[in-house]
Amino acid sequence: MSKPTTLHACLTVASLALAGCATSQAPQATATATAPAATPTLTASAATAAPVVSEGRSINVADLDRSVAPCEDFYRFSGGNWLKNNPVPSYATRWGPRNLLNDRIQLQLRQILEEAAANQSAAKGSNTQKVGDFFASAMDTVAIEKAGLTPLQPELSRIAAIKDLKGVQDEIARQKMLQTDAFFRAGVDVDEKKSTQYTVGINQGGLTLPDRDYYFKQDARTETIRGAYRKYLTNMLALLGDDQATAQKNAATIERIETRLAKASRTRVALRDPQSNYNKLTVAELQKRYPTLNPQRLLTSLQLGAAKEVVVGQPDFLAEVDRVLKTEPVGDLKTYLRWQLVRSVAAALPAAFVNESFRYNQVLTGAKQPLTRWKRMLAATDNSLGEAFGQLYVDKAFSPAAKQKALEMVTNIKASMADHIRSNTWMSEPTKAEALKKLSALRVKIGYPDKWKDYSALNITRDSYLRNLLAAREWDYRQEVKKYGGPIDRNEWGMTPPTINAYYNPPMNEIVFPAGYLQPPFFDPNADDAVNYGAIGGVMGHEITHGFDDQGRQYDAAGNLRDWWTPADAAEFTKRTAIVGRQYDAFSPLDSVHVNGKLTMGENLADFAGLTVVYGALQKQLQKQYGSNPRPLIDGFTPEQRFFLSWAQLRRSNIRPEALRQQILTDPHSPDQYRTIGPLMNMPQFYQAFGCQPGQKMVRTDDDRATIW
Repeated sequence: MSKPTTLHACLTVASLALAGCATSQAPQATATATAPAATPTLTASAATAAPVVSEGRSINVADLDRSVAPCEDFYRFSGGNWLKNNPVPSYATRWGPRNLLNDRIQLQLRQILEEAAANQSAAKGSNTQKVGDFFASAMDTVAIEKAGLTPLQPELSRIAAIKDLKGVQDEIARQKMLQTDAFFRAGVDVDEKKSTQYTVGINQGGLTLPDRDYYFKQDARTETIRGAYRKYLTNMLALLGDDQATAQKNAATIERIETRLAKASRTRVALRDPQSNYNKLTVAELQKRYPTLNPQRLLTSLQLGAAKEVVVGQPDFLAEVDRVLKTEPVGDLKTYLRWQLVRSVAAALPAAFVNESFRYNQVLTGAKQPLTRWKRMLAATDNSLGEAFGQLYVDKAFSPAAKQKALEMVTNIKASMADHIRSNTWMSEPTKAEALKKLSALRVKIGYPDKWKDYSALNITRDSYLRNLLAAREWDYRQEVKKYGGPIDRNEWGMTPPTINAYYNPPMNEIVFPAGYLQPPFFDPNADDAVNYGAIGGVMGHEITHGFDDQGRQYDAAGNLRDWWTPADAAEFTKRTAIVGRQYDAFSPLDSVHVNGKLTMGENLADFAGLTVVYGALQKQLQKQYGSNPRPLIDGFTPEQRFFLSWAQLRRSNIRPEALRQQILTDPHSPDQYRTIGPLMNMPQFYQAFGCQPGQKMVRTDDDRATIW
């Protein structure tokens, strides 16, 4: 995609969310006292009347830290023992239930890959042949070492032969096809203001460091990272054949160009404003504004010559790209382009390149050792042949019954969201009508695509991993540009089936849940409803409410970027969400490091609103199941308590300090401990479930409590 991304995922990468808090129908906090010890105090009726059972998958009682009161620190109460007993492994930067599920899925995927790789009689052109040959070539380290840079030589020679600006322009187009990050991102997107058609999009990019601020901050930690970055550049260039003096000179050139691009880049907070990042220009206007880039020629080279208009995300950034092309010597531009190419394929090069990349990432993230090769190459196969590989996975790992159960849960949660919209006390009827229309139009995708991608035009062999990688990238680019001028493909997925994640896509007004996420412990068709609703239900509510968060609410039922709120309702929404922003600004996981409430606003709102809405859906499900009969205790906990415990236990994680600092600077998701407790601190439903009292740390005062849906 050409954007930072329009997919709003539930864990990493770019994300959105919704504003969510206690609704006007939320139960008030009870007067039941909480014992000083951490064991929750049940209401008398629950303790005496409810049947006690221990069947079905429930929360993990052994992981609780009962030395901590749930109303003082629910994150520690719900999973403190697990956190103590599960340090981050040496090959990881963070560790939580998602990693454990990932390990289990990877073992399934590894078996699929190794069987495919062993099957050298698979029909030519079949998914099995392509997946097997890709993985076999990726695992053949002897062949990779022997080949050295030979498979990359045609691309390196192309750059070396550049003699003028025209040659630079041609190489930029070539690298867009090979999906490097040189200078900017470009591709075909759904037009956010006319969602029935595709448009060409151009957005900022071109940096090696994780974010623009890494080029300018002066603290000791950032200086250390910049030092590692310079060493990374120099050593990689030396591996390409530069002598030491030349490598250092070229590294300085790359840093100078990237610093120029960084200075012109918008901050991550500024990138969250969809209106200011939508700037449609005619190709003639583009040509006039950015003559050195020569957009008309660029689009023709990109097989998009038919385009009459382009949506530019950040016009000032593209102006700086134009100035860089005009003022930097051609030789220096070649150096930058060579670097962007090589760093994008380093994982497919000999071990010396792979090791240099890891040493740089060690400083960034604190990782102690790299992942084993088969895990890295499994991820590469998923990235390059995602639906061919995913089809083989789904055949083994995702049942129709699981898909049906997940669809039923989404339907119930949508119904709860509709109730929350109707009962909202501060939203006017015209805005409610538009919100209900949008909710009704929301598309739901579960498990895997109804129509799989056709890889028949992609040739994969066992000859060279690097050639396979480049071929897959070029094939993917050509598939993308084919969409331009055609009808919107509403069957397309932005994640592969084994992915442990989910997303909301605003221009398509859809939520998507890959099969990889719909596995225990996040989802189990045979589990207790309270646990399922607290786990995967929390994710479903999160993604649904992304459509109504500070970003998502700007898109209408058809996915168009259009203001459908009355001015008074929009102002009230902003006023209420500002409380959430202040709450998260105050969270500080490390000395002098605070969560950025503006950067994380969308995800925080989605967590909060989603959990509130899902709680309502669970209550409906429990009423349907038990009516007026007592609801059972499982492992000593009421359904409401199990709901909140399930939510918390699936968000616990240990993380290295280096990775945590990087997350706070670059990730729109708050650290897991605050994703866990942040919503609960605003929910009277939580107070009631655990008998929390005013003055306890998990209980906010009326003035400090956010209330949205």
